[in-house]
Amino acid sequence: MSFSEKKEDIKNVIATYAKHWKWFIICGVLALIFAYFNIRYTIPEYNVQSQIQIVQEKNAGSELGVFQDLDIMGGTSKQVEDEIEILGSRSNFIEVVKELETNIQISALGNVINSEVYGNPPIKINFIAADSIVHNSKYSFFITFSSPTTFSFTENEGDPAKVYSFGNGINTPIGDMVITPNVKDVKALIGKDYHVSINSVENVARALKAAVSISVTEEYSNILDVSMVSAIPEKARDIIDKLIEVYNRNAVDEKRRIADTTSDFINNRIQLISGTLSDVDQDAQELLTQKGMTGSGLEVGAAVQVSAGSRQNLENAKVQLQMVSGLKEYVNNETGYDEMPVVDVGSGALSQATVQYNTLVAERKRLLKSADERNPMIVNLDEQLDGIRSTMQSSLSTMERNVGMNVSTLQNQLGRIQGTIYSAPENQRELRNITRKQETTESLYLYLLQKREESQIAFASAAPKSNIIDKAFISSPTPVKPKKAITYLAALMLGLLLPFGVIFAKDQLDTKIHNKHSLESLTQDVPVLGELPRLSKKDSKIIINDDRSVLAEALRIIRTNLDFLIKTKHATDRNKNNVVYVTSSTPGEGKTFVSSNLSMILASTDKKVLLVGADIRNPKLYSFFSGDSVDKLKTPSRNKDAGLTEFLLDDTIQVKDIIRPMLVHHNTIDVIYSGKIPPNPAELLMSSKIEDLLAEVSDMYDYVIVDTAPMMVVSDTLLIAPFANHIIYVTRAGVTDETAVKFPLNLRDEGKLKGVSFVVNDVTLDELGYGGKYGYGYSKTSKKWWKF
Repeated sequence: MSFSEKKEDIKNVIATYAKHWKWFIICGVLALIFAYFNIRYTIPEYNVQSQIQIVQEKNAGSELGVFQDLDIMGGTSKQVEDEIEILGSRSNFIEVVKELETNIQISALGNVINSEVYGNPPIKINFIAADSIVHNSKYSFFITFSSPTTFSFTENEGDPAKVYSFGNGINTPIGDMVITPNVKDVKALIGKDYHVSINSVENVARALKAAVSISVTEEYSNILDVSMVSAIPEKARDIIDKLIEVYNRNAVDEKRRIADTTSDFINNRIQLISGTLSDVDQDAQELLTQKGMTGSGLEVGAAVQVSAGSRQNLENAKVQLQMVSGLKEYVNNETGYDEMPVVDVGSGALSQATVQYNTLVAERKRLLKSADERNPMIVNLDEQLDGIRSTMQSSLSTMERNVGMNVSTLQNQLGRIQGTIYSAPENQRELRNITRKQETTESLYLYLLQKREESQIAFASAAPKSNIIDKAFISSPTPVKPKKAITYLAALMLGLLLPFGVIFAKDQLDTKIHNKHSLESLTQDVPVLGELPRLSKKDSKIIINDDRSVLAEALRIIRTNLDFLIKTKHATDRNKNNVVYVTSSTPGEGKTFVSSNLSMILASTDKKVLLVGADIRNPKLYSFFSGDSVDKLKTPSRNKDAGLTEFLLDDTIQVKDIIRPMLVHHNTIDVIYSGKIPPNPAELLMSSKIEDLLAEVSDMYDYVIVDTAPMMVVSDTLLIAPFANHIIYVTRAGVTDETAVKFPLNLRDEGKLKGVSFVVNDVTLDELGYGGKYGYGYSKTSKKWWKF
C-alpha cells in the first residue's frame, strides 16, 4: 500500500467519526452532567491520619529483666512488622467498636441521600437485653419525632407506624429497648425522620479493620502511619485514637500480668526461705546454749578450711534442689492457664519452655476477649499449653532426681572429709555447719528481697508500646473522594468513548455498501460510475428538464462516465455499443429507478433514448411513467397495450407496435413496457427475437436502456446478457451486502458478463461524495438538527 493510499485510509477513518461529531458532543455533555450530579450528591470523604512511634524494649527496662543477671530469660525487642499486626488485630477493633458503640448508627433521612449523625445524636438508645445479645444482633428501624414527648416507630420504611412515648419500653426481636431524646429543644426536630441501624460488633469490627490502613513511614523506621478515609472526620479521629489507646492499654496490661506473676512467685520463695532462716538461727542458738560454746570457731577452723569447698558445693546443690522442688510443686499444682514464673534452675531448655508457655498464655487471654473456650484456636492453644506443661513436669522430675543424687554424693563426700577430722570437737563442727547454712540462706533471702523491690518498680513503671507523635487529624482540607478533576475527566473520557465504541463496533460489524468509496474498495479495476442520493418522501422520483437537484447532478456524473465507457469501447467495436442493461442483486435496490432517471438525463441532451422493461416477472416501469407529468405522444392504433411479452409471443407484432413515445417533464423518451406477466418468463427470454429486437433498436436510438430482472434471484438477466454492450449493476447503500458485490464480479471473471460497471443508490447526504462533501449549491438540502 502506497503512502497516498495509507493517507487516504486515515482520512476516511477520521471522516467516519468526524461526521458523527454531534454525538460526541452530546455524549460528552451528558457525561459531564452526570459527573456533576454524581459529585453533587456524593458525600465527600476525608483522610484522617495519626502517627505513632513503636518503642523498642531494651533488656534492662523490661519487667522480666529482674532475673537477667541470673540468666533466667533474655528479653528481645518486638519487630515493627509484628506490632503492625498486633495494632490492627481483630480483637483490638472489637474493643474499639464496643467502647465507641459504632455498631449503632443513626442516619438522618434526606430527599436524595441520607447522612449519618455522629457525636451528638438526637436520641439515646438503651437496651434492657444483655450486651452479648445486642453485640451479636442485626436490627434496624425508623423513627419520626411526632411531638416533644412522642415519636413514630416502624421497622420498615412505608409501613404503618406506631406511636410511643419517650422513655417507654419497646419490644424488639433483640430485646426491650428504651428511646429517650438527647437534645434540649425537641420541638426543633418534630417531623424529622431518622434511621437507626444496629449491626453485629464483629461485622463492624471487620469493616473497620478493612478501612484502617497501618503502614511504616519509611523503610527501617519505627514510626507508623495510621490512616482512615471517612465521610465523618470526627468519627474517624475517634476510631484511630481509640485504636491506639486500646493497643497501648493491652500492652501495659500484658506486662503487668507477667510482673504480677513473677512478684507472686518471689514472695512465695521469700516466705519459704524466711522460715528456713529462722530454723537455722534457732538451731545455732540451741547448740551454743546446750554446749556452752563461744561460737568463735577457732577450734574447728582448720577442719573447716579443708572441707569448705565441699560444703559450699553441697549447699549450692541443696538450694538448687529446693528451687527445683518448689518449681515442680508450682507446676503440678497449676490447674488453669496462667503465666508461670521464669526461674533459672540450671536448665536452658526449661527456661525456654517457660517463656514459650507464658507467650501462649498471653495469646490465649487475648483471643478469649473475642471468642469462647470452644473456639478451635483456643482449643489448639490449650493443647499446646498442656503439652508444654507435661514436658516441664517431666523435665523437673528428672532434674529433681539428678540434683538429689548430686546432693547425696556431696553429702557422702563431706562425711568422708569430716570423718578424717577426728580430732575436731563434734559440737564445733555442728556449729560451723549451722553457721554456713545460716549465711547461705540469709544471702538468698536478701537477694530475693532486692528482686522483689525491682519487680514492684517494673510493675509501677510499665510503659505503653508506642509514643503518640500526632493524634488523629485531617491530613488535608480537600476531600479525597470525590476528586472533581478526575471525576470530570473520567466522565468525559467515557462519554467520548461511548459513541466511539458504538461507531467502531457498527463499522466493524457492518458488511453493507454505503457509498462509492466503500464499493470501489471491493470492485478494484471495475469502474463505479457514480452514486445517487437518498430521496425524501417529498422529492420527485423522476428528474425534470434543467433539474439542478443533487440527484440530477449525480445522474449527470453517471451519464458522463457512461459516455466515456461507450466511446472508449466504440473506438474498437464496429457496432454502436449503446445497449445498456441495468440490473441488481435483489429487488428493492433501485434498478428501475436508476434506469428511468438515467434515460431521462440522457434524453435531456436531445438524444434519442429507448427504455426497455425487460423485467417481465415484476415490472415496475408503469409506476414511474404515470401521472399528470407524463404524456403519451403517439399510441399505435392496434395492440396499444402490447409490451415485450406480447412481442415475444406474437410474431405478428412488430417492434414499432410496442414502442410508447412519452413526454415526461418536457423530455421526450420512448418506452417499451414489459407487458403481461407470462407463466414461463425464462423460456420466453430465450427466444431469438430478443436479440433481433435489441439489434434493431440499437440502430434506431442513441441509447438503449434495458431494465432487467435481479440477477441473484432469477436467471433472466443471464439469459440475455450476451446481447448487452454495458451492464450497470445497481447497489443500494445500507442494503447491499459486500458478498452480493462479489457475485457479478465472479460472473465477469468467468466470462458470463461483459462491460460491468456499478452504481450506488440511496446514499445518505453525509456519505455522498458530490452533493454531501462539496455542496455545489444546486438545491441544497439541509438536515434537521437531530439527524446525524
